[in-house]
Amino acid sequence: MNGLLGHYGWWLLALALIGVEMIAPGYFMLWIGIAAAVMGVVTWLVPAMPALLQAVLFAAFGVAACLLYWKYLRPLAERRNDQPLLNRRGDRMIGRQVIVSEAFVNGRGKVKVGDGEWLAEGGEDVAVGTTVEVVALRGTTLVVRTVHDPA
Repeated sequence: MNGLLGHYGWWLLALALIGVEMIAPGYFMLWIGIAAAVMGVVTWLVPAMPALLQAVLFAAFGVAACLLYWKYLRPLAERRNDQPLLNRRGDRMIGRQVIVSEAFVNGRGKVKVGDGEWLAEGGEDVAVGTTVEVVALRGTTLVVRTVHDPA
């Protein structure tokens, strides 16, 4: 073995990287771990591979594995489902009319939504009990506008 790692070393590195992926998932170390496993096979087939060639091939396999994931597998995992607002409670509130529970001062206050209160902001000061409509979500703050009844 005159290379960087023997095939056992690459396979151990692959197991370690995949183990890190299991502990802290992010879909990155998995693909680098797969590249290390491929290098394990390559160095098993060509045991006298020089260290520089091993490093270059590992980098190339790692980049290729990450790009393949990013281009082909990631879109499959992020497919739209029939409930796009599931687990997106704030986004589900857009368009709803809610009641101001804490007066808006300098354009910020609280609104009552169901059995809870949310921070809200609007362009104007609004009194308690006023009906407002949720028009957007900025972080965890609802953006509202006053609902004017047609006279």
